[in-house]
Amino acid sequence: MSRIGKKPIPIPSGVKIQVSDGAVEVQGPKGKLRQALPPGIAFKQEDANLVASPVRAEDKALGKFHGLARSLVANAVVGVTQGFKKELDIVGVGYRAELKGKQVQFALGYSHPVVFDIPTGIDVAIDKQTHVTVTGIDRQLVGQVAADIRRLRKPDPYKQKGVRYTGEVLKKKAGKTGAK
Repeated sequence: MSRIGKKPIPIPSGVKIQVSDGAVEVQGPKGKLRQALPPGIAFKQEDANLVASPVRAEDKALGKFHGLARSLVANAVVGVTQGFKKELDIVGVGYRAELKGKQVQFALGYSHPVVFDIPTGIDVAIDKQTHVTVTGIDRQLVGQVAADIRRLRKPDPYKQKGVRYTGEVLKKKAGKTGAK
């Protein structure tokens, strides 16, 4: 059994949970999420908590899926109550972003503007043309969209230019030493 899987998931007020075969539906003030479950893991609601348990307790292989399923459902509960946010900074002379409808247009030093389509369920806000905030209720989708935006122009550790997460520290490789 997994240590993480054993922890109960507290259900805040205003959140409705419906457990069905192979999935858990979580509905809260920010929206509704359906989380598919790995086979062999069952959820049951006890008082104001949701508890994950493997169907066959003697099966050691289900331990990794036990913790995974609990984490996925816990992220869904947090997502529909608080939401998730990733922040990115655009660094470089002439580098900027502009929101146009459901698209973000980036000027990242290429000969052409880069157009990024915003998927449904994700909100993008731009401050001062160089600070991008990605928000949404699905943690996995928020992280993937932020990674896709960062991939448009990866940060260069030497020139300190590119798109990076806020607070990200760029690490330079060690140089050659002339000592023998």
